[in-house]
Amino acid sequence: MISKKNGNKKNGKKLATQQSVDQVIKSICDIMRRGNCAGALQYVPELTWILFLRILDEREQKEQEEYEAVGMSFTPSIEPPYRWQDWASPEGEKYKELKEGASGAFFNFVNGYADAKGNMSGLLPYLKNLRNLPNATPRQKVISEIMTSVERIRIDTERNFLDVADKVHEITADSVADTHVFTLSQVYEGLLLKMGEKGNDGGQFFTPREIIRVMVQVIAPNIDESVYDPGCGTGGFLAQTFEYIRNRLGENMTPGQIDTLKNQTFWGREKENLIYPIALANLILHGLDKPNLWHGNTLTGDETYGGLFEGSPHQFDVILTNPPFGGKEGKDAQTDFDYKTGSTQVLFLQHVLKSLKDGGRCGIVVDEGLLFRTNEDAFVKTKRKLLNECDVFCIVSLPGGVFTAAGAGVKTNLVFFKKGEQTKKIWYYDLSDIKVGKKTPLTLKHFEDFFALLPKRSDSDHSWTVNMKQRQRNALNESRPFKDKANHKQQEANQWKDRLGELKKIKPSDEEAIAEAETLFKELTKEAKELLNKAKEIEDAVYDLKAVNPNKKSVTDTRTPEQLLDLVHEKGRAISEALAMLRVG
Repeated sequence: MISKKNGNKKNGKKLATQQSVDQVIKSICDIMRRGNCAGALQYVPELTWILFLRILDEREQKEQEEYEAVGMSFTPSIEPPYRWQDWASPEGEKYKELKEGASGAFFNFVNGYADAKGNMSGLLPYLKNLRNLPNATPRQKVISEIMTSVERIRIDTERNFLDVADKVHEITADSVADTHVFTLSQVYEGLLLKMGEKGNDGGQFFTPREIIRVMVQVIAPNIDESVYDPGCGTGGFLAQTFEYIRNRLGENMTPGQIDTLKNQTFWGREKENLIYPIALANLILHGLDKPNLWHGNTLTGDETYGGLFEGSPHQFDVILTNPPFGGKEGKDAQTDFDYKTGSTQVLFLQHVLKSLKDGGRCGIVVDEGLLFRTNEDAFVKTKRKLLNECDVFCIVSLPGGVFTAAGAGVKTNLVFFKKGEQTKKIWYYDLSDIKVGKKTPLTLKHFEDFFALLPKRSDSDHSWTVNMKQRQRNALNESRPFKDKANHKQQEANQWKDRLGELKKIKPSDEEAIAEAETLFKELTKEAKELLNKAKEIEDAVYDLKAVNPNKKSVTDTRTPEQLLDLVHEKGRAISEALAMLRVG
């Protein structure tokens, strides 16, 4: 039995407010910054595994107490002396042994060392090998994957490392006041936000949480649905959806539903070695027992580790995602897609369409270029497939600057659709007039009018409806004369082609007549092609889905030139008087 005095000891310091928790986190980051982890991309991954091991240890101690209370045995995921309570808690036996040992004993134990037989021993080698144990549990596999990118301690000295460990030891469920609504998962989200700020190069993996909450609320996932993010980054969409479903059901959840939600509901993919373990830790800290995350390249299918993705559905009920903006893919990423393109977002959208069940729902962040571009076949064909196979029921035009803090200044939109029905009408909502900055971020309050109008998709100054079927009919009617004329030109060209063949058979050859026939054939063929291209431009323009608010009132200055000159004169007089007063003074 685990001793409560080792692991569940109440640290006398109670963290009763968000500010107090923030202060502890800040003090930890300050130590790490002075200890060779200068930026968030260095200290967040380091703090991730340290905080994860602390919370995991506390969680397993409580699970053991619950098991023993009903007479059941419990096997911890990590055995002594590798549990946090053994080596990082001041009451732990291994901690005392290392503390009394030679200089460097802690680093030697944590980083690992070769034993007498040449085998690697120590904390990191042990944790990384958990997934290779016979009958390794899902949790042991998760632990190994979280530790997979940790080669050794980044912090420069043992003193700094132990200072960090001591402060992390304070941040537990017991130390946070019972009445305090600021959860440990929110502590971690604050760290991820730091990593996503401009200048840290981590913004591509972080979607503002208010945007995620809006998207989850629109899609409204249910307890019995599978949820998937093909480019999950730090796991924000999956974590927020877990909280949404759990909070909506509250105390009505059955044990079976809880088990399903924590183990079988959420699926994701992430490529980056640095971000994958952070996503796992984030989901664990939010309460998921088994984050089903696949490590590898979603577009090429190249797998780094797929052990946590075993048993995944072929298609999913809900997809919530923010694919990378503006990326360029090579030929290997385009192989398995119907419409070849280097555009990362277009390929991700094709992947989403393939991965979504009939009747399934999707919310996706896209840059505006994907919506309005009609000058590349892959863009047009992908959007045509989207509208033909899915009901795109809503597009929200976001303000510029929503992703600027994360290093992406592109204009973005939220696209929502349901698979299985063609798009007849698209309801748009325009938020582009809102000024967004670091101190004035987009919040849920900005979406209050949107959510009020969404159920009936009502029109207003900021919302309108586009009849896509009517737009398609209009385009076909407008393009038809060009097609008819092209067909006529092509028939003429074919006649001259036949005439050319006849002229070439006649001996002696009439070179002047042959040249004339060749010229007419080429000219008519060219004209027919140009007419068809014009018809195609008209029909492709249907797939320019950019939000253009027809209700937006333009601000026009109605003052006459004489009035403007009077204003300039008056301002000039006021300036002259002010200057005169200054000279007198």
